[in-house]
Amino acid sequence: MSRAVSLTLVFRSRSLKSVSVCEIKRKLIVSPRFLCTRRTKAVLSAVTGRSVVSSTSRNDRLGVWWKTTTDAVTKHSCFFGELHTDSKQINVVSRIKRVSVEGNIAVGKSTFARLLRSENEDWEAVQEPVSTWQNVEGTSSQTVVTPQQTVSNLLQMMYQDPQRWSYTFQTFSCMSRMRTQLQPPPERLLRPQASPVQVFERSVYSDRYIFALNMFELGCISPTEWAVYQNWHSFLLEQFGWSLQLEGIIYLRAPPETCMDRLRKRGREEERGVELAYLEKLHSQHENWLVHKTTELHFDHLKRVPVLTLDASVEFERDVEVQKRLITQVKTFFDGL
Repeated sequence: MSRAVSLTLVFRSRSLKSVSVCEIKRKLIVSPRFLCTRRTKAVLSAVTGRSVVSSTSRNDRLGVWWKTTTDAVTKHSCFFGELHTDSKQINVVSRIKRVSVEGNIAVGKSTFARLLRSENEDWEAVQEPVSTWQNVEGTSSQTVVTPQQTVSNLLQMMYQDPQRWSYTFQTFSCMSRMRTQLQPPPERLLRPQASPVQVFERSVYSDRYIFALNMFELGCISPTEWAVYQNWHSFLLEQFGWSLQLEGIIYLRAPPETCMDRLRKRGREEERGVELAYLEKLHSQHENWLVHKTTELHFDHLKRVPVLTLDASVEFERDVEVQKRLITQVKTFFDGL
């Protein structure tokens, strides 16, 4: 295993019309192989927020250049990073496997995520940011505020008036998923002996190819809104794509009727008006993407991501034997990524 290094990035931006230099420092832990891999530009683009056009390394310094054009004035910018040896035998860039759990509403994703979390400390299950959607404005006080007491429960607003709020909700939900997926991993996944896997409840990809697409097809998102959504979604994934890419997808598959029963049992206030027809439409979207492969995808790597389909129609929350069977399948899947 290669020795990891701590890379301190010092951003220096200089305009042709100005001698002023702006510096911003960031820190990143990478493997030495990072400097000579095909992923280098993608990683640096994600870190800098710019489209990197070239990079060089010599001794303990890394130089990176990008171009931007503003008001017909071409600016050349660069940053340099100093490399410091770190004793940790880790390779954060390539070792952590990222997997999303996809499936219909109330199929059992949260229950499944808790099961994975309790099975192996090297597996981190990241919950869907539902609470963020239930309270868009947040609260700065220490008072406990229930979702129904907030004036910005966007999830509820979307269900109550999808024609008005679907585009707003899908925009916000995608941004919140992106923030979640871009969060640094916990320390326990960085241990040299770890076999780390980050498991996300849904992803920025299902936001587009399941839910936003579904709302567009239902007429709740207009053609103009759909074009705008796809445009900024593609742009952001071009900028942060490497940090958001998945190594695998787990599809929890269950009949819409089963999901409807579970939805009623959990009794989430916002979902009271959800009808079976809506779950049937979402089921078809999942089948088209993950089973039949007929959904038009716009990211080459996503077309090659392996999918593990699990039967979630059986009750697995309390059935130990079913849990063991599912975990065995997941372990085999993770080992093959």
